[in-house]
Amino acid sequence: MRLVIIGAGFAGMYAALSAARLRDIRGLAPEELEIMLVAPEPTLVVRPRLYEPKPETLTAPLLDVLKATDVTFLRGTAESIDTTCRSVVVATSHEGRKSISYDRLVVATGSRLFRPNVPGLAEDAFSVDSLEDAISLDRHLKSLSSRPASEARNTVVVAGGGFTGIEAATEMPSRLREIFGKDVNTRVIIVERNPAIAPDMGAGPRPLIEDALRKLGVETRLGAGVAAIDETSVTLSNGERIEAATVIWAAGIRAAPLTAQVPGERDNFGRLVVDRELRVVGVPGVFATGDAAKAVCDDDGNHALMSCQHATRMGAFAGNNAAAELLGEAPTPYHQKAYVTCLDLGEAGALFTRGWDRNVEHVGADAKKIKQEINTVWIYPPKPVRAAALASADPQRVTDL
Repeated sequence: MRLVIIGAGFAGMYAALSAARLRDIRGLAPEELEIMLVAPEPTLVVRPRLYEPKPETLTAPLLDVLKATDVTFLRGTAESIDTTCRSVVVATSHEGRKSISYDRLVVATGSRLFRPNVPGLAEDAFSVDSLEDAISLDRHLKSLSSRPASEARNTVVVAGGGFTGIEAATEMPSRLREIFGKDVNTRVIIVERNPAIAPDMGAGPRPLIEDALRKLGVETRLGAGVAAIDETSVTLSNGERIEAATVIWAAGIRAAPLTAQVPGERDNFGRLVVDRELRVVGVPGVFATGDAAKAVCDDDGNHALMSCQHATRMGAFAGNNAAAELLGEAPTPYHQKAYVTCLDLGEAGALFTRGWDRNVEHVGADAKKIKQEINTVWIYPPKPVRAAALASADPQRVTDL
């Protein structure tokens, strides 16, 4: 039997470890149930931290923990899925294209930045969506110091006033000060189509976010979108033109394109609709998890968000349940009743809320300590020690924060 997992992000990593855990509990040898993880590299990109400087350091190796738990790693890119024949075509660097058969499949392909057809977006904007994107932005920012001083050189526009946009924008004043020195006046401007910043955060946390932006000198342009971008400016939908040599696009994400090859229902974000055990509805043998899945996560009808907080726990359930089906075990319904947010606000600290109503529990330096622990400890892979790694993926024990 073979369980194939596509994707080595938070959901894919924990799906593999959780399946290996159940296999271990049942006393099966690796050759009796092969667990194969398919990804371009055996590396976890710590995507929630890519707004920070030195993005090239924000990865964690996976090969040792996969070896310790007898998970087969296939280096390559999944190009196509045939759910009728139960096979995946993988493009590898050394063996060309390979067709891999599966008995169960877990789609953990994550998400991609939503890039609409805005003139100049593809050519002149940056992002923190992928490791490569974040490294490109970091190099660009460092190169600005060699340019003649100008308003455009000293201005950064962040398109999108949601979670990612706010974290990128509030980190930017200190990054620019490191590049230009303390005596250069710089501007950071968030552009948000909605009439308020942080549209999804609600009225409770918003005044605290607005206060942090004021302390940092971050400006906002609300009720307007980006209409065009070029090398030295941004034009807004209301006609305003902002001189800026740096534009960071942070205006939403969508499920990775590979999910479109699974013949299941999808939502407006491209996520596959799954049942409570994370099976893709109407597609036998296929599970979806993380940003690839639209899943109900509690009895109140709340759905998992496209975040590592939900992906980590969803991955553990998906891997366990896919292996359980193969082993004739009862699946465990996915549940994630607790929900928190921890928003980094740069030198203004952070903001920690709990619950879907986002009740504020910690602010400022106290919340910053929590954010730093999340970013440097909680979201990293377990140590490559078999017992500890398998225990970390118990779906009933994976932290609910």
